[in-house]
Amino acid sequence: MTEIKSVPALAPTAATRGSTAAVDLALRLLQPMQGLLAAGETAQAEVISVREAVQSFQLVLRLTQDNGRQTTLEASSPKPVLPGASYAVAALSDSRLMAHLQPGRAQPLQSLDLDLLPAGTLLQGKVVGSGQTTDASGRPSFQIALKLLNSPLSGQTLLIESSKPLALGSLLSAQVQGGQALAFVPLTGLLDQLQLSRQLASQQGRQASLEGVFRLLQGLGGNLPESLRAPAAQLLGLVPEVAQLGDAKALAQAIAASGAFLEARLLAGQVGSPPADIKAQLLRLLAQLPSQPGATTQLAAQASAGLGQALPAFARQALGALGQASAQQLALAFPLGARLPPGMDGEADLETLLKLAAAAVSRLQTHQLASLAQSQQLPDGNQLTTWQLELPMRDRQDIIPLQIKLQRETAQRDSGKEQAEPIWRVDLAFDLAPLGPLQVQAQLQRGSLSSQLWAEREATARLISAELANLRDRLLAAGLQVGKLDCRQGMPPQGPRTSLEQRFVDETA
Repeated sequence: MTEIKSVPALAPTAATRGSTAAVDLALRLLQPMQGLLAAGETAQAEVISVREAVQSFQLVLRLTQDNGRQTTLEASSPKPVLPGASYAVAALSDSRLMAHLQPGRAQPLQSLDLDLLPAGTLLQGKVVGSGQTTDASGRPSFQIALKLLNSPLSGQTLLIESSKPLALGSLLSAQVQGGQALAFVPLTGLLDQLQLSRQLASQQGRQASLEGVFRLLQGLGGNLPESLRAPAAQLLGLVPEVAQLGDAKALAQAIAASGAFLEARLLAGQVGSPPADIKAQLLRLLAQLPSQPGATTQLAAQASAGLGQALPAFARQALGALGQASAQQLALAFPLGARLPPGMDGEADLETLLKLAAAAVSRLQTHQLASLAQSQQLPDGNQLTTWQLELPMRDRQDIIPLQIKLQRETAQRDSGKEQAEPIWRVDLAFDLAPLGPLQVQAQLQRGSLSSQLWAEREATARLISAELANLRDRLLAAGLQVGKLDCRQGMPPQGPRTSLEQRFVDETA
């Protein structure tokens, strides 16, 4: 696959636009057809390449006869034509053709319909034609005809303009940025995205909520083998109280210990004392389970598989993807649903603990992979970085998960211009008794904080709505500017968000 960094699809030049009006072309073949077409016979011809010459244009045509036979011919045209264009040709003699551009046949597209292909769509295409012209300064310009291989426009030809020549047959992938703008994705980025999507699908199928393993550890208590009690106690000791998360320093410590940054620490060389990290403690628990008295061969095999699943080889791709524009934002639901692996209704034993611990690690990795998948360059050129994680928190005797998604949108820095302030967005999801499931969306833009809350229970929605004025006063007292605050019953809309929807409150309205 050809690798290029960025090739925009520009508006056609004046010469190219003029060619579309030239319906009839008199073509002179550079070599006689030698009886391929008798005078008066017709065929279909597709323009493979166009090269500007002195007072003419040199063409390579793919001729298709009625019997399906295909032949490549070289011809000269007094007028410019579009690469990829289809003509009906009639033989005037052994060395002359009359070509007629048929309006009814599909001709190369010179712009994209954003209703069919919204910004961010990943297109795949094959180079089926090319043309070369020279601008007023003498620099070459290349027109490329791409046959689209996916999307609703599959099978149609798209005409783009490039500063580089592309070989016929090259396979390309590009992200739609506008009606006449594409950003081509390098091969390395595609491989990283492929690996990322495969790992994400695999982890999503194995993951389960963190509360399962914590609930089982609490239930087993003193029934745990002696060698497991210390790592279990260390793991439970990392769970903060709900009230503690109201303190900024305690919240920062909990996020640092969430497991979202374990690989980053290890790759940075922090391999000394074991970190206070939930994911690290879960992995230690998984490693010790097979050595327990009474552990079966089957349990040992499951532990080995669990560790293999818990540590996929995605660190290199993950770190590389953070610095790249993602070719496509994966459609991930937030929050992840509360679920347990199949067969978890039986006896609470070491085998169940193993499965729940492995599922919890996969849950943490699903959040990590989702963060990478949603970190991308937006169609307007801004960079969106996402951190998604899950914190267990203690509410009296219960341990419940708090799911968090942080997003930062930063504008590209232009030389000589002051860097614009980033836009911050925070999504929270938790189920706290007696309020029931809650989701919070908050955004900080130009120093103003706005928030939308969603409560599944009607009584909870009424209660929160009645307290919004108090919330506003407390935010103002904390030194924040406060925009719109609102609470609704139900759940936020699901599915991919556009950049406009991400800025869910317009402060200028």
